[in-house]
Amino acid sequence: MAQFLNLLQGTLSPSNSNFYNCLTNALMFLQHKSCSYNRKRDKLQKYQGIQFFLRGSWKVIDHVEKFSPQAQGKAYVHDAGELDAFPHIQTLKGFPKEELFAKVVMVRFDSAILLQKELDLKSQVTSAVSTIKYLFEAGAKIILLSDWSMKINSKLLVVESVADFLSSVLQLKVAPSRCISNRSLSKMEELEKADILLLENLSEFKGELANCSKFAEQLASVVYIFVNDSFSNSHKILASTVGVPRFCSACVAGFHFEESLCQLKMAAQINKKPCIAIIGGGNLFDKASAVRYLASRCDGLVFVGMMAFQIMHALGLHVPLNLLEGGALKEASNIVQLAQNRKIPILYPKDFWCTTNDFPKQMEIFPAYGILDGWIPVDPGPKALDEINSLLADCKKIIWIGPVKFRLASQNIYGASKLVSMLDRLTQSNCEITVIGNMACKGVMKESSFVSVYNMVENASVVWEFLKGRKLPGLMALDRAYPVEIDWNAAYTHPSQPLVVDIGSGIYVSIPFL
Repeated sequence: MAQFLNLLQGTLSPSNSNFYNCLTNALMFLQHKSCSYNRKRDKLQKYQGIQFFLRGSWKVIDHVEKFSPQAQGKAYVHDAGELDAFPHIQTLKGFPKEELFAKVVMVRFDSAILLQKELDLKSQVTSAVSTIKYLFEAGAKIILLSDWSMKINSKLLVVESVADFLSSVLQLKVAPSRCISNRSLSKMEELEKADILLLENLSEFKGELANCSKFAEQLASVVYIFVNDSFSNSHKILASTVGVPRFCSACVAGFHFEESLCQLKMAAQINKKPCIAIIGGGNLFDKASAVRYLASRCDGLVFVGMMAFQIMHALGLHVPLNLLEGGALKEASNIVQLAQNRKIPILYPKDFWCTTNDFPKQMEIFPAYGILDGWIPVDPGPKALDEINSLLADCKKIIWIGPVKFRLASQNIYGASKLVSMLDRLTQSNCEITVIGNMACKGVMKESSFVSVYNMVENASVVWEFLKGRKLPGLMALDRAYPVEIDWNAAYTHPSQPLVVDIGSGIYVSIPFL
């Protein structure tokens, strides 16, 4: 550290002929001592009239991070307050509008929102449309980019039909382009003829899923500003969301992305007590670390999906073998043990509505411990719903993630409807309710009379990954932290402290003693 201080204070100055060499040596010293180097894109910076390159961003690595479960690719349980540590990203709302004029802006939009068969006036549709219209009104040259499939809209297969559909949605002329296949993105003569271009379906290119650097560079070859407005893909590593930002001068979050991020923050923040988590769906083995996080922060857990049977098994109750998930017993036992240590309740259905494959319309109620062979649970029974209602009665915050679903999705109508009725009553007593997942959100929108008071996040995959403690790649790619000033005197208050420097792309760092 003394060597580094002497280097900076004694030899590094704008007038020194060894300025660039000294700067390089200083940065290399930091790289080997306390920081790792993550190259993004070369940025030409100025300091006191001198130009020099700051390559990429610095990230502190110590023995805790190096050997943590997360660093080894494993999920872990968050410490208290850890979910508040979101990266600082620049948003389109905060970006100077005048700097958009005549700039080539690439917008990675969410096809599941803008290409729906029947668009409505939901908030996410409005914000997604507003992103593109705002850029158009600012005078930007817009390139639209996304992937789509028949599941989203069977009528939209080729880029020409998608461009026509978007033109009607945006009330703006969108021109189709096949420049990716033709490898003519670097020229883009179409930009001179149209203000909005739509590139081909990204799902047709292997470089997208592989986050191929050359493919990402090709996509960004004429792009000055990148706008990510596809929050539902933020848990994936894609060339269009993670690779492209590396080659752009500015990267910002669109209106829909920013709105969804705010919803995620609300969902993850346990700021009101008592707080109960209602957990639906299955695949406990993969989601165990996220469930452990909820168990470590909430005041009770309610299981309303296939995970319930894994919890029952861990509690020593009889569960039919066909309802057990391979390898989940240990994870379920850890969750039960954590809840018991914290003395919080774990609620699972005590009875079920069941049916058979041979007679799917025949429904019978069975106790949880007495489901007969050949019968399949499809919905929580009346006792289960009464117990849930009693537990939720005094709640101030509820997180409902995943569907009220067992084996047959078409049969789980009553339980979800009953649960929405419970939540509707609780909204009248100022209970904060977050609903996560497409099926759960659809249930609320269909059954509730108070939809506007719910905080709804339709993409559950993003939330599950976040609750597992994993950083969202699409979010981290937008982290181009704002200009900061380092208090060097505070940094050296104790000689044994390591120097921590976080220099992001595009940052001007003020060094007082230069």
